[in-house]
Amino acid sequence: MKIAVIAHIRHPIAEPFMGGMEAHCRMLCDGLRARGHEVTLFAAARSVDEALEPICEAPYEDVLPWSVWRGSAELASYQRAAFARAWERIIAGGFDVVHNNSLHPEIIDWAVRDVMPCVTSQHVPPFGAMREAVARAADLPHLAATLASRSQLDLWEPHVRSRMAVVHNGVACDQWTPAGEPEEHFVWVGRITPTKGTAEAARAAHRAGLPLRIFGPVEDARYFEEEVCPHLSDGVEFHGHVCADRLRSVVARARAALVTPLWDEPFGLVAAEALACGTPVCAFDAGALGEVVGDCGFVVPRGDVESLALSMGRIDRIDRTACRDRALARFSRDAMIEGYEACYRAAIDALLDQAAAAFSSSRASTSALLA
Repeated sequence: MKIAVIAHIRHPIAEPFMGGMEAHCRMLCDGLRARGHEVTLFAAARSVDEALEPICEAPYEDVLPWSVWRGSAELASYQRAAFARAWERIIAGGFDVVHNNSLHPEIIDWAVRDVMPCVTSQHVPPFGAMREAVARAADLPHLAATLASRSQLDLWEPHVRSRMAVVHNGVACDQWTPAGEPEEHFVWVGRITPTKGTAEAARAAHRAGLPLRIFGPVEDARYFEEEVCPHLSDGVEFHGHVCADRLRSVVARARAALVTPLWDEPFGLVAAEALACGTPVCAFDAGALGEVVGDCGFVVPRGDVESLALSMGRIDRIDRTACRDRALARFSRDAMIEGYEACYRAAIDALLDQAAAAFSSSRASTSALLA
């Protein structure tokens, strides 16, 4: 298939990834190409891809930072212009299907208007215009929507979720691999922002008296200075935003990964990557974390620092081989790609069926007129 992948444009699709959406997009393009598909990535400048089509001069975080311009006409206009540019190229490019990873609702409306097979991955809980666009297209068989976990299904209206497919995010299990006997440290990976619960992880490590290494970009500087920095002592360390190779090594050698979202996490890629390394997970019960972790770690009530600390002390009871096996069985890149391929085929076949039905109807009408 000839596939157009549209990324969001807040950040570039390039290492070190800002978060799970960027890592997922890279995995998606690489996985589709490994299966023989022709893939073009439509993304912000500074993204890295062998078939990149830049659709804006810079990621919008560089020119119109979210913290300042959120909800503004200027930011909306910047995004709309970029995605309209992408759509024009897609329509002219002879693509078989579009994979919409952008969270931009108008792409769905354009796919309806131009009768283009399109699969939209909803990486966050439903909101505003995006929720409305997905709902409007729910009855059109050449449009599909996917969710990263079953936990997200109940957030949608019944007539919408009945048309949605759950495709778990995938992990490159040939890159996230075990590294032998674990070291003493625990690891926390993610954007440094209140919703990710960095401070709660640090407090739990102090409560347990165990070392913790924190990795990730500082998205909220004030939160970092006021809520995280006071806990950076006595074995709790901040190592910044590092390349994927170093991160994989640290995660694989950790006793466990702490995953502490304070919002309904739609998937939890950090947890799946840790499991692929054979590293168990101590997590808050938020969104999909229970679905991802299963019995390969401990899932405690959201925000419960005391229970998180207790789980850290019990983590050696978890079989690290079982963690790796769970990731291979449920969260491999191939499993994710197969799920998306099924959605692509269904969308394309639906359009072909519509065309065949229209041709048959037209032929029958012509025959009746000539009779």
